[in-house]
Amino acid sequence: MTWVSQAVASLISVTLPLFDHPGERAPRRVTLVRLSGEIARSLVGIGPVAVEGEVHRPKVYPGGTWFTLRDRAAQMDVKVPGPAARRSRIVNGERVQVVATLQWANDRGQLHLVAESVVPVGEGAIAALIAETRSRLARDGLLERPRRPVPVLPGVVGVVCGTDAAVRKDIESVMAQRCPGYPLVFQETTVSGPAAAVGIAEAVQAVAGRPGVEVVILARGGGDAPSLLPWSDEGVCRAVAACPVPVVSAIGHEADRPLCDEVADLRCGTPSLAATAVLPDLAGLVTAAATLIERSARALDGRLAAATRRVEGIDTRRALTTGIDRAGSRLELAGSRLAGRHPRQRLAAAEAHLAGLDWHRPMWEALGRAGGRLDAEIRHLRALSPQRTLERGYAVVTGPGGSVVRRSSALAPGDAIGVRLATGRLAAIVTEISVDAR
Repeated sequence: MTWVSQAVASLISVTLPLFDHPGERAPRRVTLVRLSGEIARSLVGIGPVAVEGEVHRPKVYPGGTWFTLRDRAAQMDVKVPGPAARRSRIVNGERVQVVATLQWANDRGQLHLVAESVVPVGEGAIAALIAETRSRLARDGLLERPRRPVPVLPGVVGVVCGTDAAVRKDIESVMAQRCPGYPLVFQETTVSGPAAAVGIAEAVQAVAGRPGVEVVILARGGGDAPSLLPWSDEGVCRAVAACPVPVVSAIGHEADRPLCDEVADLRCGTPSLAATAVLPDLAGLVTAAATLIERSARALDGRLAAATRRVEGIDTRRALTTGIDRAGSRLELAGSRLAGRHPRQRLAAAEAHLAGLDWHRPMWEALGRAGGRLDAEIRHLRALSPQRTLERGYAVVTGPGGSVVRRSSALAPGDAIGVRLATGRLAAIVTEISVDAR
């Protein structure tokens, strides 16, 4: 804080000369508005600063948060706009690092800092900030959401990383070993500092929207807790959860655990491990496919051999002999039944029936009854005989084909017909046909 105050005083003294002409001690006459404008313009040369101090008397206003940043020898008001305030932890008495620019307020005549970020300093404060963010994410169900599987053969692999060439080189070296030439797209962004969180969230959305991208890797090298804090930002975590494709988090080293690890679909200790988990091993896939084909061929050969052994094990001669033996057994059984108890019982019943007949009746009675039945049958037969029908005056008419004509509609004028009478036959030609109205 002290050096900022000193730098401001020095810059103002340079840009606002106290004398109109060299050697003269007379003050330069300026209006208050001009003086304020010159002060504001002089502050532009200082640029963004990162300054540490203790938070004193924070107050929340509709446009953001105000607090006083102070150390043992100086203090300055800090304005934190709404978007930056939502990403920051501002607790009274806590030591923080403020990344901000200097601003002169003409209406109040005061100098203050406009913060881009307010980051706690110290492991305890950083852990408390992460704990608060984790609580909000858990309340919205983002930590317990179902994880999406990483595709075995993604169309395109997207990578969000910084401009550091080491991380990109690690991923490209893994690709060269496992699947040379596999499609990769890199989305570089700022991965540390006050604007890193916004840049990372936008980079995730941008790379996921590229054609063919089916998985995204978040990759960053190691660092201390403050430098990795953007990867625990609530906006970054929500962007990871909202990503339309699976996200693999590989931030820092194995011991580093930013919050995006808890939201991502897969967590890997290093960018190299993430590339190994996502990029397919083409040689391994070819070997696995060959193994499966060989295993299937062996199984098929085994089944075929088993079926062949079963067919060869069938003795056709033995089967034929067995069938003949079975048929002979059935014949023997039938013969034994015919020669057994049942035919003898039938024969005994027939002998008893013959013995019960009355052979002593006069033969003429039996013959008379038989003759009577015979005469009755003859009379019945004569009554039904076609010849008797003809003798009563009826005739049988046959058509050209010799079939009996039963309907006049079966004939046509000019057809030759035959007429059979009780005695003799006639041949005739049909000259007229009439159909019975019934």
